[in-house]
Amino acid sequence: MLYLSKHRQQRTIGFHQLIRRLGEAAKMPFPIHPHMLRHACGFKLANDGHDTRALQHYLGHKNIQYTVRYTEMAPHRFKDFWRD
Repeated sequence: MLYLSKHRQQRTIGFHQLIRRLGEAAKMPFPIHPHMLRHACGFKLANDGHDTRALQHYLGHKNIQYTVRYTEMAPHRFKDFWRD
């Protein structure tokens, strides 16, 4: 359970520390930070075939180019895009 203090900065720092400690406990070969959760979510949704515009809205991207990065890493999404 997360301890949520009354001060946003303390919550933010505590969350960063929690994520870092969880990464260390999982023996990740690189430092883990909270923004990686956002990226993981974006890649997962793209890999599951969700619409790019819906993904853009969900992630809050104003520019579709930021969202396209997630789909570029999932080329299998387009395997059956053109059927003869």
